[in-house]
Amino acid sequence: MNKTVNINLANTLFHIDDDAYNKLRRYLESIKRSFAGTKGSDEIIADIEARIAELFLEKMENERQVITHKEVDQVIDVMGQPEDYMVDEDIFEDDPKRTYAEPSPKAKKLYRDIDHKYIGGVCAGLEHYLGFDAIWIRIIFILLAVFTSGFGLIAYILLWILVPEAATTSQKLDMRGEPVNISNIERKVKEGFDDVADKVKNVDYEKVGNKVKSSSKTFFDTIGDIILFLFKVFGKFIGILLIIIGASTLIGLFFGLFTVGMFDAVHFPGVDFYEIVNTTGAPVWVVSLLMFFAIGIPFFFVLYLGLKILVNNLKSIGNIAKFTLLGLWLISVGALIALGIRQAAEFSNTGSVHEQDQLVLKNVTDTIVIRMKNPGYEYTRDDIHFGRMSFAYDKDDNRVLISDEVDINVKKAEDSIVSLSIRKDSNGSSSRAARDRAKNIKYGYELSGNAIILDEYLITDVSNKARNQEVTTTIYIPEGRMVQFEESTRYHMGRGIANDKDYYRSSIVGHVWLMGKDGELKCQDCPDEDDDNERDGNGKIIINEDGIDINIKDNKDSFEMKINEDGIKVKAGN
Repeated sequence: MNKTVNINLANTLFHIDDDAYNKLRRYLESIKRSFAGTKGSDEIIADIEARIAELFLEKMENERQVITHKEVDQVIDVMGQPEDYMVDEDIFEDDPKRTYAEPSPKAKKLYRDIDHKYIGGVCAGLEHYLGFDAIWIRIIFILLAVFTSGFGLIAYILLWILVPEAATTSQKLDMRGEPVNISNIERKVKEGFDDVADKVKNVDYEKVGNKVKSSSKTFFDTIGDIILFLFKVFGKFIGILLIIIGASTLIGLFFGLFTVGMFDAVHFPGVDFYEIVNTTGAPVWVVSLLMFFAIGIPFFFVLYLGLKILVNNLKSIGNIAKFTLLGLWLISVGALIALGIRQAAEFSNTGSVHEQDQLVLKNVTDTIVIRMKNPGYEYTRDDIHFGRMSFAYDKDDNRVLISDEVDINVKKAEDSIVSLSIRKDSNGSSSRAARDRAKNIKYGYELSGNAIILDEYLITDVSNKARNQEVTTTIYIPEGRMVQFEESTRYHMGRGIANDKDYYRSSIVGHVWLMGKDGELKCQDCPDEDDDNERDGNGKIIINEDGIDINIKDNKDSFEMKINEDGIKVKAGN
């Protein structure tokens, strides 16, 4: 097993085995000897080391990977051997003494060219990347800024912020699409020295022009610094906002879900709600934990992103932690989806049971009175509920489920006997399960003289859960018999009760009705339309909980419209 050496290359720490280290050391020493006495040799060597460090980083799968002989050979193949290149001054002459095969073209990278910038170096960088003269690119940005309501300016600022500058020699070569090897690095550094020498020689001739250009660059540099500062301030504000959102959501989730699930010995309303609807068999603490992970992990990364924006040198949580959290999130979301599908299946089928027509009143001569009463359960509407179902307690203090989902319908009897039928409905995962649940609904009535007293609520055991349990009571009234619905039935009248006044649901309550031959109720004490106190000379408009009733007459023309739960009914005539 080879010994491992830690080296610092271009301010980057690498772990490298002993054989690979010796080869890399000999390679770097040969490069230094090749450039000994060369103008700018220190900068050339520094750029070469930086490029080698970049290549090592590209080949490493993680920061603890050890550089081996293989990686060193691959880097040397890219960079080339020192003896493969001419390092004498005549390499930059017009007629070199030796020729070399041109390397295959390399893809260019987009950088800002700060050496030839006027503002931020964006256009100069695009010149290298696109192959167009920078002057035309600048003109395009100006035209876009003028004729597109500032779009060109916004695009320029975004590129200025997002595109990095070509600061190192390697980046400048990448910007031009030239291979980053020893020869090109040396040439680029020497070109920099030659540019400086030329500028010194021509200082008198360029003094006036450079002064103007320098002034414009200084002005735009100042503007650029201000814009960058404002964007940094805005970025910090966004970071603070993300931290607040992430932290507050995590804290709320912890107390709202995790605490309820872990400490359900304390009576929380949310546990009651879960008990009403849940049929998956999953304990409340498991569902709470899954929801905590499914919702909390994304907001944790929102918090982490805010911290990254706010703290420049914030240490990463590491790939292991990231992938662990991702796995937990995927498992939680998948489990919640599976539980949700199973829960939704409980409402996929409807089952009904009918209790046969029951003899209620025989040979009735007085008006039949229909009223409702509480069957003796303690019930508070403000308690936690699912739809119209909630908890209640019977006389023995046993907890049950209670619902006021009870409707009353009226139909014409086929004989002279007042009777009623009760239909119970419920949902379930199958038709049989739904019917079994409907059979477990408790609902009753009692008689008192000529009065039929119906239960105001249906009752079922807590184990049956809330599954849209409903009861529909149909009362059959013989022809020619009177019936009156008391106030207690107001919110339980069913839809579509035929009557000669076209009253809808609760409007039927409080009046005396006669069952007609055609099965339509005839009102015996309703005010005549001409005497209706809600009518003026042209008609009436009634808006209440039952809907909208509009009746307008003008001489011989008339217009009627009713809007309620059954739909819209319009009638016009003359």
